[in-house]
Amino acid sequence: MNDEMAPESPVTGEADELAAARAEIVTLTEERDAERDRALRAAAEAQNTRRRLERDKADAVQYAAAGFARDLLSVADNLARALEALPAELDEALKPLKSGLEAVQREMVSVFERHGVKRVAATGLPLDPNLHQAMVEVESDAEPGTVVSEMQAGWMMKERLLRPALVAVAKARETA
Repeated sequence: MNDEMAPESPVTGEADELAAARAEIVTLTEERDAERDRALRAAAEAQNTRRRLERDKADAVQYAAAGFARDLLSVADNLARALEALPAELDEALKPLKSGLEAVQREMVSVFERHGVKRVAATGLPLDPNLHQAMVEVESDAEPGTVVSEMQAGWMMKERLLRPALVAVAKARETA
């Protein structure tokens, strides 16, 4: 007989089926691994989103009063200006007014402190652009870059800046 006319042997057919089955197993295994990888990535993304939302929620709770506190800063500024405007020598009729204004100021600072709002330190410190806003440079004997005076107090709420301190900064004296 001719080889061309010979029917395919049963062994060759089984080998082909076995090779096809192996190829299908490899393909299915790769698909399974890819799906497992996608599922793990989706689970990790969901976990990261959950953590981010929890962190955002905690921040929202912690800093919920920031807008209100920021609005009260102008009240604190005006109260400080009122106290500064009072003459050093008061007649007896105005002393109770000064005492009352000072008591209100102490209570306001106490309320701020209870809610994590504190004044930013400025005078005598090096300029920190994260806390201070330089409004003017003045000649001074102080080290250049040092805050020499404060025009408006800066305030923080916990770790967030509510308002930078507006300050005057020392510059080197010009020599003639």
